[in-house]
Amino acid sequence: MTVIPTRGSLEPPTTLPRTLGALRACGHVQRDVKGEVRANLLAALRSGRDPWPGIIGFGDTVLPQLERALLAGHDVVLLGERGQGKTRLLRTLVGLLDEWTPVVEGAELAEHPYRPITPGSMRRAAELGDDLPVGWLHRSLRYTEKLATPDTSVGDLVGDVDPVKVAQGRSLGDPETIHFGLVPRAHRGIVAINELPDLAERIQVSLLNVMEERDIQVRGYTLRLPLDVLLVATANPEDYTNRGRIITPLKDRFGAEIRTHYPREMAAEVALVAQEADLGSIGAEVGEVLLEVLARFSRQLRASAAIDQRSGVSARFAVAGAQTVAAAALRRSALTGEDHAVARPVDLESVPAVLRGKLEFESGYYDQPPENDSGRDGQGEVLTHLLRRAVADTARARLRGLNLTPLAAAVSGGHRVATGERVPAAEVLAALPELPVLHEVATRLGAAPDGPPGPIAAAVELALESLYLTRKLGKDADDGRTVYGAP
Repeated sequence: MTVIPTRGSLEPPTTLPRTLGALRACGHVQRDVKGEVRANLLAALRSGRDPWPGIIGFGDTVLPQLERALLAGHDVVLLGERGQGKTRLLRTLVGLLDEWTPVVEGAELAEHPYRPITPGSMRRAAELGDDLPVGWLHRSLRYTEKLATPDTSVGDLVGDVDPVKVAQGRSLGDPETIHFGLVPRAHRGIVAINELPDLAERIQVSLLNVMEERDIQVRGYTLRLPLDVLLVATANPEDYTNRGRIITPLKDRFGAEIRTHYPREMAAEVALVAQEADLGSIGAEVGEVLLEVLARFSRQLRASAAIDQRSGVSARFAVAGAQTVAAAALRRSALTGEDHAVARPVDLESVPAVLRGKLEFESGYYDQPPENDSGRDGQGEVLTHLLRRAVADTARARLRGLNLTPLAAAVSGGHRVATGERVPAAEVLAALPELPVLHEVATRLGAAPDGPPGPIAAAVELALESLYLTRKLGKDADDGRTVYGAP
């Protein structure tokens, strides 16, 4: 379970100064949040430390652009299709903040002791002087994220009059009757707004002052609140969402608009799936070869005319596919009594049916065939065809130059091989004679020839499926069992 930290859940080191006088005496220098990010990013680049842990596939494209934008002190909007890692990238920005930063202890906002900005904190600073108490805020609490929704109000983002404070006897014109919204509460931190075009245009207008003049206006109050924030946002291409747009004045205030993309290299896509799927928590082993099949499947969907490419095929598709394959292997191990669940190509059959809802098809590919149709499921056929292509391409790439004729001859000659959700790995291997080519197949596909049967059976199944797809073997499927035999 993920624990969301609060101000009280992270204890700062006891050696840090606790009063304004002690803070000055230790030589602390105040920096604005953009200067802080700039300095820490430069330090990371100079030391060779990766400033973007867990970000895969953007190293030569998106990250250099983002680094230049941050060094320039720009607010940033990331533009790209769903599932390209925009939010994940924004969340890594918190690592570029100082681990601990001083704040006025007990203040409503994260005000720097050198420069309080609310009337209450300025009054306390004037009264207490060097005895003004200082607290310390961890960087994880300086990142604020908001999913833009059509019902978001100006009060949510900027603030509104607090009727409770008015009822306590304060006058309606008293600035201390303001209940601050999300943006001012992120003072001296990072504000991330996901799906920015979903904000109503009148709500986007409320951000104009924040981004240009760095202050807020609440219901005509004359309060000027000099905010120190780095504003970042994400947006899908407007030609896809059609739910709204970023108004021109607001778009003009973003210093940088950076386009994201899906992983361009196969290795990056496989690494991304392996990282995000967290298969260890499921309890089944999914080999890199099957992850490559799923990565190729996603890439072929992104190139298919049957798929609405304005919507895109999220990286979460392959991640969910890997988790589905792991779950199928885990279920099979429970049915067969195997101690260790290892995914095999037969488990890929569960992917199209489960993940179909993650895709948007072009018109003409029916989810359910109409009554007067011949019964064909256009969407299912597309997915099955592309998945088979992904299997064939992966086997071709991994087994290139290897002569599988002896394996095809053995199966065609009577050593029929059955697999399915109730067939254990040992039974798959027992159906075949001892063949030297099987050792090479296992090695090429990442399994130790003298290792446990699960990975070896997965390798053998892929080779058999490759022979079937190249019409060198036949395949019959019935009652949950798939049998490879003579063509």
